Amino acid sequence: MIFRQLFDPTSCTYTYLLGDSGEALLIDPVFEQVPRDLALLEELGLRLVATLDTHVHADHVTGAWRLHERCGSRIALSAAAAADTALVSQPLAHGDRIGFGSRNLSVRATPGHTGGCLTYVLDDQRMAFTGDSLLIRGCGRTDFQQGSPQQLFSSVREQILTLPDDCLLYPAHDYRGITVSSVAEERRFNPRLGGDADVGDFAGYMNNLHLPHPKLMDVAVPANLRCGKPDGDAPTPATPAWAPLTLRFSGIWEIEPMSLLEHAAKVQIVDVREAPEFVDSIGHIAGARLVPLSELSSRLNELDQSRPVVAVCRSGVRSAQASALLVKSGFTQVANLAGGMLKWRSESLPVVCDGERS
Repeated sequence: MIFRQLFDPTSCTYTYLLGDSGEALLIDPVFEQVPRDLALLEELGLRLVATLDTHVHADHVTGAWRLHERCGSRIALSAAAAADTALVSQPLAHGDRIGFGSRNLSVRATPGHTGGCLTYVLDDQRMAFTGDSLLIRGCGRTDFQQGSPQQLFSSVREQILTLPDDCLLYPAHDYRGITVSSVAEERRFNPRLGGDADVGDFAGYMNNLHLPHPKLMDVAVPANLRCGKPDGDAPTPATPAWAPLTLRFSGIWEIEPMSLLEHAAKVQIVDVREAPEFVDSIGHIAGARLVPLSELSSRLNELDQSRPVVAVCRSGVRSAQASALLVKSGFTQVANLAGGMLKWRSESLPVVCDGERS
């Protein structure tokens, strides 16, 4: 069997690829990482037969629909998640099985983090993919999307921690860089669900976390109920070839600072901040043209539509708006600088400050 653990640094999400006899599954794919996943499938000679989501995430948008569009793969997730039934190919319930090659994953319902959480267990019970129901030395929060500490305690104890001691556990997220645990470890060391903790201990702990509202919940959850399909009927645009770009769920292509530095000679860099910001302590990129966002619509004729354009601002917010404006105005090769000048400076890349390069 082929197994790969992949990572999205923005959401700290693990995506898992399992392959056997030329067929593959992807568990918890991330929208922005679809080009990476497609490249790996091609290199390994695998045909994607299905994507599986462990829950309807509040931290990232699933790549399920985007992969379906490219590969024809089935979209599988919990029937209890109440996602768009026109898009879900395979609504899942406890006890179902998903095949790939000569192998199978069995489905265990593990609600409590959210209402429709699933854990996927390999047929020989040597590996389980626990989503956010059970994290490494932790668990998912229970204060939104029909979460319940009592339900989570029961489902983890009965459906995950009853697996063999040496069964490896792979979560959907980890924020410390830890990649894998085991049933024996979590039974012994998980401070919330292991040891002598009972449901009263656990509920008391979870009900007093007082965590802030998830940053992407208002965007990610509705998107994931559509299996990651953007609003409207426009097809996913083809990946541009002029530089390594990442497509955000908003429809904006982004370029990382180092990639922009490497491709600067062949692109038009348009800084959309105001004039005083262009020469302040943050500085600007050498060769950038200052066109404030407030003036961009009236100065489009200064730009060459045949050459790629990269929009830049302080943090990437105004330049994302500028990118959308450029696309609506007929520019076909447009990207936003991810993180703006703040990220550019944080990576110690060269800047021009008030006429002096540093």
